[in-house]
Amino acid sequence: MPTISVAMIVKNEAQDLAKCLDTVKDWVDEIVILDSGSTDETREIALSYGAKFYTNTDWQGFGKQRQLAQQYVTCDYVLWLDADERVTPELRHSIQSAVEKNEDSTLYQIPRLSEVFGRKIRHSGWYPDYVLRLYKTHVAQYGDELVHEKVHYPVNVKVEKLTGDLEHYTYKDVYHYLIKSAGYGKAWAEQKAAAGKSTSLFNAVTHALGCFVKMYILRAGFLDGKQGLLLAILSANSTFNKYADLWVRTKTK
Repeated sequence: MPTISVAMIVKNEAQDLAKCLDTVKDWVDEIVILDSGSTDETREIALSYGAKFYTNTDWQGFGKQRQLAQQYVTCDYVLWLDADERVTPELRHSIQSAVEKNEDSTLYQIPRLSEVFGRKIRHSGWYPDYVLRLYKTHVAQYGDELVHEKVHYPVNVKVEKLTGDLEHYTYKDVYHYLIKSAGYGKAWAEQKAAAGKSTSLFNAVTHALGCFVKMYILRAGFLDGKQGLLLAILSANSTFNKYADLWVRTKTK
């Protein structure tokens, strides 16, 4: 049977880490955690689960941090998780079946179901939120993206979808959403500016309006109740903010 490692990048995840590791501790061969400078009990919790715990505070973006974490992985397969995610029993069996097949040129996407503000979001373009998280360690790795990092892999491999949800307990409250959104928006604007991209405030407005219409109407966010409306409004605001940030960074006058 091929071996499988869970890999994670974390910072101050004491609130969620144990709940995540409880869903994988009994069936994976290795847990690799790369920390970027936690000041809470993250390290102690990780070590209590037998994780291999490393630290890198020279933050160069999510992609670079995941690349470094993967260098510590010693198993045949790597399964990427975030601390606020949980592997359901159905997904576990699907992952184990895929690993048992041991196909050289196949990567696997996982359907992710997010719970936001007390409700599982099944519309709004959020579900099924397929994320590429399982692959042979030598076949692929994350790119250099500062944020919204992606797995890069050869053109001759195939990508299959697994069954069973990866439960995602994101944003604890609106303040948490705003803090995370601001961080992602800043990194996005930095990345675009570094690539020579620019924008206008008009684009910021139109992208924000488009985001709301797409989420709430075209992708049936109204079926997600009041949480769907709140998410659409917050997402539109975040979209405006990141484009406004890019405009401020690149405006000529």
